[in-house]
Amino acid sequence: MTLDEIKDRINELSDGDRAELAAWLLSVDREAWDRQIEADFSPGGAGKELLDEVDAAMKENANKIERFFREYVNGWLLGDIQLC
Repeated sequence: MTLDEIKDRINELSDGDRAELAAWLLSVDREAWDRQIEADFSPGGAGKELLDEVDAAMKENANKIERFFREYVNGWLLGDIQLC
């Protein structure tokens, strides 16, 4: 069966059957997308290096924010920093 024949048969479906088919196709597409994302960001995947870089940057920024607040709060508690 060709793609054009499939399209013709789909056009012959009732609205309800066409909606059910569309929902099924969407779920198939979502599952394929999930598998591709999983493969891309698994060890050896095309996006793994990028994911590792983002993870490292987030950890670095979290450490910077933590240091800032620690210094700020310590300064405020010691009276070195005035809030107003």
